[in-house]
Amino acid sequence: MLSLEHVAVRYSRRPVLRDVSFSIGPGEIVAYLGANGAGKTTTMKVVTGLREPDYGRVLFAGRDVAEDPLGYRRRLGYVPETAEVYPFLSGREYLLLAARLRALPEDGLPRRVDELLELLGLGAHRHQALESYSKGMRQKVLIGTALLHDPEVLVLDEPLSGLDV
Repeated sequence: MLSLEHVAVRYSRRPVLRDVSFSIGPGEIVAYLGANGAGKTTTMKVVTGLREPDYGRVLFAGRDVAEDPLGYRRRLGYVPETAEVYPFLSGREYLLLAARLRALPEDGLPRRVDELLELLGLGAHRHQALESYSKGMRQKVLIGTALLHDPEVLVLDEPLSGLDV
């Protein structure tokens, strides 16, 4: 379903990724582990299309994602390493905004958002401003954002950062 083939990335002259190749099949759950500075976040940026590889390619369902990057991103959910949100919005408003930016159908959207907030344990806080949320609560909002459109691929970069597990 998702493959990286011989991906290499450099920042300035410094190689960050060298000849990275792997494949992930449908339904597989993969943990990508390594030391700090090993290139995990850079790899996630390549997988999500936020950074083009200097060499190599990313394939989704057998097609190079460079051929249709927007189409690929529509099928992807992504939780970045840091929980950057609009602090003046409530959790519910943030998810509704994210859904509308993704052009999700309005029919049933508020219900879907409320269900996600309940699932993530944020239902009681849905109308509070995100600035009042803890780091872990903001992380849960980003997880909800990534799940809104029922993506085929979910990429989580440091998803448990700040969460009580």
